[in-house]
Amino acid sequence: MAREGWGERRPATEAEARAMASEVRLRILRLCLDRPLTNREIADRLDRNPATVLHHVRTLVDTGFLVAEPERRGTRGAREVPYRATGRSWQLDWSAVPPPARDPMLGAFLAEVSAVGERQLRSTRLGLRLSAQRREEFERELYGLLDRWAQQPSDPDGERWSLYLGLHPEE
Repeated sequence: MAREGWGERRPATEAEARAMASEVRLRILRLCLDRPLTNREIADRLDRNPATVLHHVRTLVDTGFLVAEPERRGTRGAREVPYRATGRSWQLDWSAVPPPARDPMLGAFLAEVSAVGERQLRSTRLGLRLSAQRREEFERELYGLLDRWAQQPSDPDGERWSLYLGLHPEE
């Protein structure tokens, strides 16, 4: 989860790091990125128990990654609280946070691809041989591009897309 070479970022707190160390919470943030969803809607989309999802939602609200929208009434008149992602996770520096045993970002990505099917995945691989200085230059340029696109306003008529990037040394 380190973000070397990215723009200015505030270091993540321990609570923020714990909140982001969950595949389920990362998927909730993706679902609520550009449209608010209620706990029930999130649970339905994740095929999870609403009580379990509520625990995750509360953790994300407590750390500022989700914000509650104004309360509304559901189809049967029940009180519903929709939640929207704040985008704060993108603005944090994760480099000081020890990586978890399993990468929750990879787990979330694999679950999302599984949900839509591999035929919907557009993927590529690239092998590079770079000095440390050139690798840092590559990461700065790449993450600068991602930062630029993360700051773009959502197109209300656009399709929802997700991107996962993994960079690793080879043996």
